[in-house]
Amino acid sequence: MKAILLARVSSKEQEDGQSIPAQERRLREYAERKGLVIAEIFKITESSTKDTRKEFEKILEYIRKSRETIALVADTIDRVQRSFKESVVLEDLRKEGKVEIHFMREGLVLNLRSNSADILRWDMGVMFARSYVLQLSDNIKRSKEQAAKRGIWMGLAPTGYMHGVNEQGEKTIIPDPDRAPFIKKLFEMYATGNHSLQTLKDAAIKLGLRTKKGEPLAISQINKILKKPFYCGMMETKYGIVEHAYETLISKALFQQVQDIISGYHKIPHKMAIKPFIFKGLITCADCGCVCTPEIHKKRYVYYSCTNAKKVCKRVYVKEEALIQTLSSYLDQIALSEEQIEAVTQYLKEIHESETQFHTKSLTSLQRERDKIQKRLGQIYDDKLDGLIDEKLYLEKVREYKTRQLEIAEEMKNHERADQNFYITANMVLNLAARAREIFESSEVGEKRQLLNLVFQNLQLRGVSLSVSVQEPFLTMLDCKDHPTNWRWRESNSRP
Repeated sequence: MKAILLARVSSKEQEDGQSIPAQERRLREYAERKGLVIAEIFKITESSTKDTRKEFEKILEYIRKSRETIALVADTIDRVQRSFKESVVLEDLRKEGKVEIHFMREGLVLNLRSNSADILRWDMGVMFARSYVLQLSDNIKRSKEQAAKRGIWMGLAPTGYMHGVNEQGEKTIIPDPDRAPFIKKLFEMYATGNHSLQTLKDAAIKLGLRTKKGEPLAISQINKILKKPFYCGMMETKYGIVEHAYETLISKALFQQVQDIISGYHKIPHKMAIKPFIFKGLITCADCGCVCTPEIHKKRYVYYSCTNAKKVCKRVYVKEEALIQTLSSYLDQIALSEEQIEAVTQYLKEIHESETQFHTKSLTSLQRERDKIQKRLGQIYDDKLDGLIDEKLYLEKVREYKTRQLEIAEEMKNHERADQNFYITANMVLNLAARAREIFESSEVGEKRQLLNLVFQNLQLRGVSLSVSVQEPFLTMLDCKDHPTNWRWRESNSRP
């Protein structure tokens, strides 16, 4: 059988670390042991998480055009994919007999004869490869959230401010000497109560206040400026309003005075208590696609119905208990036998071995870059002492290198946290496989919603009937319920 060898790294740094040659060597040895004839070798530097994977598409096109079955050989599952979108395409090609997929490290070969247990092994491998990437993404989001809560602005500087560098050589936001005085003037003028947005626009033109592109401010832009608390020391973020760490342009009293005039009355708004609902935002109408919203009837019964925003549906109300009963029956079906759970546990150990290698390579690459930067810092210091570079260039390079060092340190922390969370994710899946319904029934509303998002997708309501789609790998767990013997993986797929 002809074979395609796939060696992939996600960054140029990994490529420089000789990861591709090492993969190629192992894949050649594997192909020789299996009697495969190497037809093509694809060496790819491309992230497996991108929406568009041009190089991977070339491999798929090669397989489609072939008149015989092609063996696609990769070092491990995460070298091919870290999401389920590739599984859909590869699964179709496998069923058509166009491809036989070899994951060398997992000892897994997928072809027309593969059973549901083999497919579940694949799904589990993809799930935990994807989990690692998601954990990294979550850590980055968490870092942004922490920065926001510390008062660090994460976007473009607001009108009246500009990006600069403080005395410590750190990036910051400072008042724009050309625009900041005009921003303060607009607030002072509006606070008198004698100006409208139109007269402020006219005044801004006379003052010479323009956008960074040199255009006059529009009325909508002036309105946003007057409502922006950043100028008095507070900034709006997705995590709430927090005090920022930058110089203010106006006082809080002046800002509040302007808000009172905008509102037309001196009144502090209060927040209404919001009752949590299990299925709020999770179910759509199968007929029109609108969201099904909850309503409380007789002060205690929760019903869901289509909002009928498009005016094409007849509103039908479904009791929350009926929806819970439908989904609970699916949770019962997810539960696996002790023998199956034991097999999953063993396979997770094999998956983690692959993830550990990725984790180690990533840390090694970051450490190498960090050491290289430290060496460069010492070199430019010597160059400065020897008079080879001036003070200005020296300070610019120091700021650049120090900034990158901080970024590398944060990336290394993210990898460490993602590695730790791998075990948490694996434990969660096993717990669900053992007692999904019990966990659901004993959880609070917020936890119930998280569990539903993990297991189900595309919940749709047609009349009083709920249409349910189960996410991978739980869908494959349902398929394996009637085939417990198929979980004896090592009898049918021994590692090379």
